[in-house]
Amino acid sequence: MKVEFTKMHGAGNDFVLLDGVSRSLNITESTIRHLADRHRGIGCDQVLLVTPPDDPEADFRYTIFNADGSRAGQCGNGARCVGRFLREKRLTRKRELALLTDGEPLHLSLHEDGRIFAGLAAPQLAPEKIPFTADQARHQYRIEVQGQALSIGAVSMGNPHAVLVVDDAQRAPVQVLGPLLESHERFPARANVSFMQILSRSEIQLRVYERGVGETQACGSGACAAVVHGIHAGLLSSEVSVHLPGGELSVAWKGGQERVWLGGPTSTVFEGTIHMNN
Repeated sequence: MKVEFTKMHGAGNDFVLLDGVSRSLNITESTIRHLADRHRGIGCDQVLLVTPPDDPEADFRYTIFNADGSRAGQCGNGARCVGRFLREKRLTRKRELALLTDGEPLHLSLHEDGRIFAGLAAPQLAPEKIPFTADQARHQYRIEVQGQALSIGAVSMGNPHAVLVVDDAQRAPVQVLGPLLESHERFPARANVSFMQILSRSEIQLRVYERGVGETQACGSGACAAVVHGIHAGLLSSEVSVHLPGGELSVAWKGGQERVWLGGPTSTVFEGTIHMNN
């Protein structure tokens, strides 16, 4: 079966987008792994499938697949790329969109100048909502990793996140601690792991190890989780610039049950067709 695809990225966080609105697609885990393979397929951090909504209040549904074939509940940069994809493919003329995901629904705001902002659902900080094993909600949690005691924040942005505040993001042991925390027993659904260096109350440096993917150039939900943790701990203001290896994102959160708004660049890299054996 030949399938058309679009390769896109948001601050280096790259995706393969598939149009399941114009054509019904049968996607399997092996198909996802083939598409995401950077040597034998197209190559990406996640594959995004856009389909009609199964809720009349929404405009579209988009399903997020990690490079290993597993599904993710949320992806902020992916959502912003979906917004650009929908406009470029002329699947919508709307400027404000509601998207369904495996996690909480989100909103997109498409601006005239091409900027796209994703409004993610309010963060969840209660351990059972993340999910994270703890007796009660705290700003910081002590966690043991191979005999080493670490202090982390835990947040759900529709997917679970561990946040470590570090002195130097560039020197942070992302490749060592990332996979250990991703699969830690206290995160029963695994976790995305953010390494945050605070530059000022309105600016951070960030690296993210994503579950099912590894370290990525950028992670929208990871940026949101890091900023939410920083605001909740009294370390950051309500609007923050986030510097990632792939570029800069902006995150704004007024607290409480308000949406977390994520902004930044999106780009279409190329389009093509690929033969898939299901």
